[in-house]
Parts: sequence; structure tokens; C-alpha cells
Amino acid sequence: MSTYSIAFAGKGGVGKTSTCGLLINYLAESGRKPILAVDADCNANLNEVLGVKIETTLADIREDIARAEIADPSPIPTGMTKKEYAIYKFGDALAEEDNFDLLVMGRGQGQGCYCYVNDILRDQISKYYKNYKFLVVDNEAGLEHISRGILPPVDLILLVSDCSRRGIQAVGRIAQMIIELKLPVKETLLIVNRAPGGVLDDGIKEEIAMQKLNLLGVLPNDDTVYQYDAAGKPLVTLPPDAPVKKALHAILDKLKLA
Repeated sequence: MSTYSIAFAGKGGVGKTSTCGLLINYLAESGRKPILAVDADCNANLNEVLGVKIETTLADIREDIARAEIADPSPIPTGMTKKEYAIYKFGDALAEEDNFDLLVMGRGQGQGCYCYVNDILRDQISKYYKNYKFLVVDNEAGLEHISRGILPPVDLILLVSDCSRRGIQAVGRIAQMIIELKLPVKETLLIVNRAPGGVLDDGIKEEIAMQKLNLLGVLPNDDTVYQYDAAGKPLVTLPPDAPVKKALHAILDKLKLA
């Protein structure tokens, strides 16, 4: 089974994580499983959108291994190698749900060299993700984990912006960074979120063209999202007739994901 990988990117506050969670829900509801979701944003909250409780992150494992040589007592049990410990703890970090599994990368790296630790995590992720039909990653704007090679090559990056010129310019810079860093990405598309009535102003369309972005679709501003967030409800439990959910499903249908 080959794995199709989708990564989300965009600046904070534009609804990137919400859109990522709803895509995971779309894949699950349409029977496109198994799915591995990875929260690679330092400000991790994909689990809240999905309604999943997280006990351990990959950053916790990474920090334990990085401190093993200087901490007393060591977080790694006596007689266990760093690699054995990473493999052992990796299973704890994988939250297994009915419709998907979730890994949270966690906070960014501290001071010091993490090359060896990152190599271990890269090896573990490489082993795991091949067992899934879809890999869906919620990234931060800098795409650090892709550029470091910790995450595997990406088939599709979905850039998410709000319907402002500054938002479009921000994802335009991310798109340019993907090209300049020669990241292993096959296709990059844009989703514009929170548009009044789901319609873009001509000025925003002009900015999208200026940034040379490929627009996949537009999501409407949806008060239901605010209500669910205020009530602490997972957004994946939005009703089928919620405007943003209906619009996103129509957009994703165009991708013809197998």
C-alpha cells in the first residue's frame, strides 16, 4: 500500500489546524483509511480539533534522549540504548483512535545538537507511516520538520490563508520558500478561509494571481465554528450541514483522493 501525504501550512490564526482536522474527518467519513495524523506545529492543538487526549509527544522523547548523558538519574532505564528507548516510547506517543492515529511532534528544539535524536525519530516515523493509506500533517509556517527531513516527502501541500491581502502574501512567501529550499513537494494548492459568504473580493483574487498561487477553493465564514470552539467541542463533530464542512467537502471532492 502506497501512502499519500498531505501537509498543511499557513500563518497562525487563519484556521489552518481546523481545516486540517476537518480534512482528516472527511477522509475517515468517506472510508479512506487508515490515516496517520501528525501535529508538527510547535503550538500543537490538532488533538483538540480532533477530540483526542495526548499523553506523550515526540518532543518529550527527544528531550529525554538528549538529556540522557547529563541527567542523574538518566530518564533512560539502565541497560537500554537510546534507540531502544525511542522505539519503546514511540508506541506511547501514538494515540490510536477508531478512525485515525495521531502523533504530536511537540515543542521546538532546545539548545544543543539533536541530529542523532532526529535521525531516530525520522527512522521511526518512516517505519510507521508506510502502514497508512494517508498521512496528514499540520505544519507550522516554517515547515521545519519537512526541511529537516524528519517527515517524509509530501505529495500535496495545502496552504491555508484568511481572506486578507496580508494572509495571501504570507502564504505566497511560504510557497516561495518551498521552491527555494527545494523541499520534496509534488504539488502546492491554496485554500482561502473565512470569506464572507464564501466569495472572494476582486482585490484578493488579484493578490492570489500576483503571488502565483493555485487556488483550490474558498471556505465561508461560519459562526458554527466559533460556537463549537467557545464550547470546547471538537470541530470534527460539526454537523454535516455546517457551511464550512459542506464547502470543504465540495473542495476536497475535486482532488479525487483515492
